[in-house]
Amino acid sequence: MNSVELTAFIAAQSIPAEIVRLEVETLTVAEAAEALGVTPEQIIKSVLFLADGEPALVIANGLSRIAWKGLADYLGVSRRRLKTANAEKVQEITGYVVGSVPPFGHKEQIRTIVERSVYDQAVVYGGGGEIDALMRLETAVLRRIVGDETADLRE
Repeated sequence: MNSVELTAFIAAQSIPAEIVRLEVETLTVAEAAEALGVTPEQIIKSVLFLADGEPALVIANGLSRIAWKGLADYLGVSRRRLKTANAEKVQEITGYVVGSVPPFGHKEQIRTIVERSVYDQAVVYGGGGEIDALMRLETAVLRRIVGDETADLRE
C-alpha cells in the first residue's frame, strides 16, 4: 500500500486529514519537525508489536521511548512474549513499509493503543503511506478513528 491508497481511504471515510509530501529527506523526528515547521512532539510514530503473536499497534510521540514492560503488563503478556514486528511482518499486517505506517487505514483491522501524551497535542503528523509523506490530522480525529484505548506507555 502507499499514500495513494491512504488518500483514497481518507476520502472514502470522510476523514479530515491531509497527506503532506516532504521535499527533503527526513531520517529523524527532529528533521521531520524542522521540515514541517512544527515541534518534535507533534510527530507521531506507529509501532507494530506482537503480543503472543497477536498484533497491537502503539501510536506514540516520535521522541518517546515505549516502555516494554508497561506495554506487556497492559496487554496481559509476559515481557518475553512481546516482540516488535520485523519489517516483513509490518508490511504483511499493515500493508505499509516501516517508516511510512499511518495510524489507521491498514490492510487489516489492528488493535490500536495510543500513548496518552499524543493527546497533549492538537495536531499531529504520522506516517503518510510512503517514506517522503506524512499525514496531518487533529488528535480529536485520531481518537475518533482509532478509538479510546489509551495508556501511559512512556519510559
